[in-house]
Amino acid sequence: MEEVKKIPERSEIEEQYKWAIHDIYATDELWEADLQKAKELIPAYAEFAGKLGESAQSLYAFMEMEENTGVLADSLANYAMRKSDEDARDSKYQAMVGRLMSTYVELNAASSFANPEIMAISDEKMEAFYAELPALERYRRVLTDMRRRRAHTLSPEEEKLLAAAGEMANAPDTIYGMFCDADITFPDCTDGEGKKHPLSQGTYISYMESSDRELRKSAFETLYRTYGSFKNTIAAILNSQVKQLQFFAQARKYHSSLEASLDRTNVPVEVYTNLIEAVHKNMDKMHRYMELRKKLLGVDELHMYDVYSPLVEGVDKKASIEDAKQTVYEACAPLGEKYRAILKEGFDNLWIDVYENAGKRSGAYSAGARVHPFVLLNYTGTLDSQFTLAHEMGHALHSYLSNKTQNPIDSDYVIFVAEVASTCNEALLMEYLLARTTDKKERAYLINHFLEQFRTTLYRQTMFAEFEMNIGKMAQEGVSLTPDVLCGEYRRLNRLYYGENTVLDEEIDNEWMRIPHFYYNYYVFQYATGYAAAIALSRRILKEGAPAVEDYLGFLSGGCSKSPIDLLKGAGVDMSTTKPVEEALSLFGELIDEMEALMQD
Repeated sequence: MEEVKKIPERSEIEEQYKWAIHDIYATDELWEADLQKAKELIPAYAEFAGKLGESAQSLYAFMEMEENTGVLADSLANYAMRKSDEDARDSKYQAMVGRLMSTYVELNAASSFANPEIMAISDEKMEAFYAELPALERYRRVLTDMRRRRAHTLSPEEEKLLAAAGEMANAPDTIYGMFCDADITFPDCTDGEGKKHPLSQGTYISYMESSDRELRKSAFETLYRTYGSFKNTIAAILNSQVKQLQFFAQARKYHSSLEASLDRTNVPVEVYTNLIEAVHKNMDKMHRYMELRKKLLGVDELHMYDVYSPLVEGVDKKASIEDAKQTVYEACAPLGEKYRAILKEGFDNLWIDVYENAGKRSGAYSAGARVHPFVLLNYTGTLDSQFTLAHEMGHALHSYLSNKTQNPIDSDYVIFVAEVASTCNEALLMEYLLARTTDKKERAYLINHFLEQFRTTLYRQTMFAEFEMNIGKMAQEGVSLTPDVLCGEYRRLNRLYYGENTVLDEEIDNEWMRIPHFYYNYYVFQYATGYAAAIALSRRILKEGAPAVEDYLGFLSGGCSKSPIDLLKGAGVDMSTTKPVEEALSLFGELIDEMEALMQD
């Protein structure tokens, strides 16, 4: 029997494949010095208490301090969190993150008087402040957005109490992250020849995409049974997350935690519910795709461990990280040379932490540090991981352009638009690959991948969003979120989305246990809305060229300078309607037609 391939230690990874974290701080000691500076700001906030409405000068000085504190916190957080993500087993950086979070909570508590005081300034007086001190215009956007939520702002004493509870509110996410990234381990899985394979968060999807059905089945059952053995613990963690969201929503007089979460980024609840409604109306396409998948795989029953497997065999789309970078660079040509110059800068200057190592955080992300973005990958060379590279670099350039264009206080774009730039890159990569193949088999392989993007993003993420919405409603109605309740609701939604002709293996009931986004505060729906917006934007860019690119770069450079709905309208997409979702799902139907035709030839 072959020796099981071990996941390398970080020390075994070549330096060229690690991100340049020293670009933020050259040493831990420099980080410690800045943490001390942050702590010294805590008493400085007290000098402004009770004075923000007295004069334009006082309000300006406070906002300037807030902005500078934000810049400092950005560097502190990115260094500590990125170092912790390199190896979650390293207690030193876990402790640094903990100390930073404690300081951050103290800063929030120290400045908690600000919101009520700013809310109390009359509109007439605020306009007089702007006229008296034109420099205050720098903060008009953030002040206006803050005052938009007057009805949900409490007294200074109550705000201080809620701010002090911030560290406890973060506990479910922190505990879950430690559990998944540092503590849980999985037995090896076995392929059709009886060979053992190491199973981890990073290797799981590559096994699920294998043509070896026994390997898929083994990986699926092993992973979810392992999670299931901790079902009571994970249910308690998720229940705590839902309860803390509910507590803060009620404290701020919102009707629901969903409303409270979306209001922070100025997104109407209807955008969330419209997405679910539009997907429900197009569920027939998802069921049709599952039937096509069953037929093309040639199986008597389509199981949940079959839904990621390739429908087209014999096409090798593996690529080294160097080749993947070059392909993504070429695919982004429609976005112009300005965009590609920044992309190349990121590729050539260690913005990316490429490969999995023991203890490294699973998945992928881009962190938009002000010095430059940092991109975490667990690159395996598959077509999916190539798309992940394009996806995360989309995030990275969004952050880069917003940071370079906007004042720091207006540079951090909200989560509603976060997934648009990343998914637009994926769409352009797909169009690039499809345009350069004349082989029917290869084209079918790529369309299969395109179909999977629709399934996993527009449908699956909407299913996650519906699950999150429903368990929030249950908790609000007094239902205890036990493992049986959570597994039962998750199974019901899988049946709705995958249809009656897909076998729901009992292990799929546990899938909610491995989804970190349920701790991100109603985040996942934005993958689906972002995907729909990105499909629309990519088609406009390819069709119209320069004018569309100019609008799109304006969107990428916009930060949070406008509401997310208005930013996207400026790029040519109206997400206040269901049109982008409906048009994207119409394309999904057309791709199913083409896939059927290609596979009949």
